[in-house]
Amino acid sequence: SAASDVYKRQGINAEYGVQKEEGSEIMQDIECALDLMRRLPPSQIEDNLAGVIDIVPDLTEELLSSVDQPLKIVHDGDSKRDYLICDYNRDGDSFRSPWSNKFDPPLHDGQTPSGELRELEIKLNEAFDIYRDLYYEGGVSSVYCWNLDGPSFAACILIKKTQDHSKQGQPMKGTWDSVHVLEVEIPKKGTAHYKLTSTVMLTIDTNEPGVTGSVSLAGSLNRQEEKSASTSEPNAHVVNIGTMVEGMEIKLRQTLETIYFGKTKDIANELRQQVQSSVLKQRKDLTKQLNSQLKS
Repeated sequence: SAASDVYKRQGINAEYGVQKEEGSEIMQDIECALDLMRRLPPSQIEDNLAGVIDIVPDLTEELLSSVDQPLKIVHDGDSKRDYLICDYNRDGDSFRSPWSNKFDPPLHDGQTPSGELRELEIKLNEAFDIYRDLYYEGGVSSVYCWNLDGPSFAACILIKKTQDHSKQGQPMKGTWDSVHVLEVEIPKKGTAHYKLTSTVMLTIDTNEPGVTGSVSLAGSLNRQEEKSASTSEPNAHVVNIGTMVEGMEIKLRQTLETIYFGKTKDIANELRQQVQSSVLKQRKDLTKQLNSQLKS
């Protein structure tokens, strides 16, 4: 789960985000449920999760907080803006808007960040709104912060972009969901240590009868990173967090291009070549001869 780093200090299982008790039947049930989720099709993760919860309803809270799901968009009527909901802005059955700081449905005793942290949350939302527009040219972004022990705090940056070209006559649609969870420790004044856990969920579907047919690619990628940086400059947290998330998204996109698109292309090329096998054999023989000549 993307929250693994935030949970480490609290004695919580870093991979699953649940309290680990050796020999506990509950822990075994959770591990079995999460192991099952990893083996089911990622494109149907919401239906799969709902099915698992129906089987073990006692593990509902643990599974909802441990399994990353595609982000959902809702509308804030007070600020007239869309925002993303997930487990990080949920309190009971209500979700907090990053724009108005209100819960929907209304919740009078819902948990909100402290005054100083709320100011940082507003700045981060403004910064990542610009970032989203520049990099994604659309979509929705939301940032949520919450207090930890002492001066430390955590933040979650969410970005969702959906593209549907089927209306333009192109048989392709896809969804990109980014979930970045940060734990920020303040060991001393003027310095901060950032622990970032990022998850990207990607779904691409094409449907072109008579040409490619129906093709669906779906999966997720998770990476972690840590660094320390100075916080002596104004808005230092905004700069440090923004730079860290930007760098991580670039790495994740490059990895996705290699894993999903590069490997898929290699497999397709191996299944059916555009040139005759005899020509390919001649090329391979020539390559071997050149390599042997170079080595000698």
